[in-house]
Amino acid sequence: MLHPVAPVASNTLAPAPAPAPPASVDSRAAPADSELAVLTATLMQSRQTILPKRLVAPGPDAQQLEMILSAAATAPDHGQLRPWRLVLVPQAERGQLAEVFGAALTERDPHATPEQIAQAREKAHRAPLLLLAVVDGGKGDPDIDLSERTVSAGCAVQNMLLMATALGYGSALTSGKALKSSGLRALFGLKAGEQALCFVSIGTVQSRRSARARPTPAERVHTLTADGGIVPGF
Repeated sequence: MLHPVAPVASNTLAPAPAPAPPASVDSRAAPADSELAVLTATLMQSRQTILPKRLVAPGPDAQQLEMILSAAATAPDHGQLRPWRLVLVPQAERGQLAEVFGAALTERDPHATPEQIAQAREKAHRAPLLLLAVVDGGKGDPDIDLSERTVSAGCAVQNMLLMATALGYGSALTSGKALKSSGLRALFGLKAGEQALCFVSIGTVQSRRSARARPTPAERVHTLTADGGIVPGF
């Protein structure tokens, strides 16, 4: 049975304005083998999804969390809508989320076993740092549609994952059918135009699988030709 819970809006972390780059930053393109370019490429290639059950304490401290959230704020934002927000789920409130996960499962499957319900509830207690990413499809300019707002939120999340990687932590995105449940919407105080996008989990890596092979640019990129065709590669 799902009991009423107070929305956790007090833990909402809205994106702050991104700081302007220092005046001393050289705006000219750097060579591909510059120290900054190589460092950035290495960071991106080293990011790996670590399942939340393999993320343990300690998680980021207050200063590191500030860095992770500041990285999110550098995401593109057409019209400066700030179309997304983050909700922190402290350890002390994970029980509320566990209750929502369990109730969402029984709503979808009335025949779920006690073991399955316990497994659904346990997922709320994984990873020392847990945030919910929320995208708002209704605020601001209606000509900026949901897909563009979702891209902005996705960029913010990726920036968070990269900063977490740079700080030495593992991270993961998780979703699932519970994100659309009425209980989760109530718990996180989601408004009519808002959607729960994904959970972001961050913590110390307990174990990891071998890194998967990354697709090459040629496998993902096509080029428009003069005759209006599309060919693989660039």
